[in-house]
Amino acid sequence: MSNTDNEIISVPCPICKKNVVWSEQSPYRPFCSKRCQLIDLGEWAAEEKKIPTEESPFSTELDEVMEKLQ
Repeated sequence: MSNTDNEIISVPCPICKKNVVWSEQSPYRPFCSKRCQLIDLGEWAAEEKKIPTEESPFSTELDEVMEKLQ
């Protein structure tokens, strides 16, 4: 992210929505703190967050193969 105008850029923390200055002084950016960073990691690990995708055409083939193996 280039900041040629020397303006201060801030973004909302994805967890608590507190403003975070986008600079090297904010080591957890885009999060405001280590706590919010870990909460987000936990949500991904618990599969509460996902990247939306279309079902792969291979998904049904894999299901069929798994059924045959059982």
